[in-house]
Amino acid sequence: MEQKLQFDFATIQKVIQQISRIDQFKGVWTNLDQEENRYLRELRKIATIQSIGSSTRIEGSSLTDAEISSLIKNLKISKLQSRDEQEVIGYYDTLETILSNHADINLTLSNIHGLHNLLLKHSIKDDRHKGKYKEMPNQVVAAYPDGTTRVIFRTTEPYLVQKEMEELVDWTNYSIAKQEIHPLIVIASFVYEFLSIHPYQDGNGRLSRLLTNLLLIKHGYHFIQYISLEHIIEGNKKAYYQALMEGQKDRYNEQERIDRWILFFLNSLSELIVKLEAKVKEFRALGGYLNERQKSVLEYIRQNQPVKIGDLIINLKEYKSPSIKKDLQYLVKEMEIEKLGKNKGTVYIIRQNK
Repeated sequence: MEQKLQFDFATIQKVIQQISRIDQFKGVWTNLDQEENRYLRELRKIATIQSIGSSTRIEGSSLTDAEISSLIKNLKISKLQSRDEQEVIGYYDTLETILSNHADINLTLSNIHGLHNLLLKHSIKDDRHKGKYKEMPNQVVAAYPDGTTRVIFRTTEPYLVQKEMEELVDWTNYSIAKQEIHPLIVIASFVYEFLSIHPYQDGNGRLSRLLTNLLLIKHGYHFIQYISLEHIIEGNKKAYYQALMEGQKDRYNEQERIDRWILFFLNSLSELIVKLEAKVKEFRALGGYLNERQKSVLEYIRQNQPVKIGDLIINLKEYKSPSIKKDLQYLVKEMEIEKLGKNKGTVYIIRQNK
C-alpha cells in the first residue's frame, strides 16, 4: 500500500494543507459538540436524509430527499415494494446503527459482513448474498440521471477477495495503531482499496460510504454526522469516478498511485467543512432552534448585557419568571450565553467566540 502513497512534492504539500485545515476544524468542533443541543440535532436529521438520498442515487435510485423523508416517517405503515425503497431503508438502518454504536463497531471482517447484511436486509433480490463475498466477477458501474450506465473499472476476482480483504483490514488497523500515516490518509486508502476489491455482489458503493462515516467518526471526525459527505460526493460524482479510475487503471502494477483519490477525499471533507460552518452560522443567526420567548430573552441580553434575572423579569413582563429562569439555564447549556458570578451577583452575557 505504501507504494501507492508515494506522491510528488506538490501533491504532498496540497495533502498537508488540506489535512491541517480539516484537523483545525476538528479541534474547534470538539468544543462545540461537547453537549447535544437542538440545532445540532436538526442538522444531523437533515444530514441523515441527504446521506441516504445521495448515496442511493449515486447507485441509480430515483427517490428524492423529500420522498425519503416521507418514507422514513411512515415506515411502520409503509410496505417496501420497490427496490429503491428497500435500498433506502437498508441504508437508513445501517447509518443509524453506525451513528448510535460506532464506538463498539471495530473494523473487522465480521463487522463488515454484518453491516453489509443489514444494508441489504430489506432487499428481496439480494437474499442469496447478504453478508457474503461475491461468487461471480463484478465491475464498478456509474449510473447517470438519464438512465445510462458506464463501466468504470473491473474489480478483484472472486477467488482473491478473501485474501485481499484480510490484507486490507490488517493494514488499516495496523497503520492506525502505528500512527506513522495520518488517519485521514489511511481511511481514504481503505475506501479506495475496498472499492477496487468490490468484495460483494452488490451494495459495495453504498457500504464504502457507510464505512467511511464509521471510520471518520471512530477517529474523532464527529462533525461529519451533521452534514452529508455523501451529498458532497453526489454533487461531484464525475470527479469521484475519475479519481478512482486514475489509480485503478494501473491496478496490480508498480505505477499504481492514488494521489488523485486522496486529494478528492480531502477536498470533499474541506468542502463539507465550509458548508457546515455556513449552516451553523445560519442557524445561530436565525435562532432557528429557539422558541419566541427564548429569542426575546437572548435579544434583551444582547442589547443590555450584563443582565440580571430581575432585569429580565421587569422588562419582559409578558413572560412568567419561572419560564425566564428555565430559559436562562437552557441558553447557558446551549452555549448562547455565559453565567458570571454567584447568587444575587449573578449576571448573564452573550457568549463570545461561539
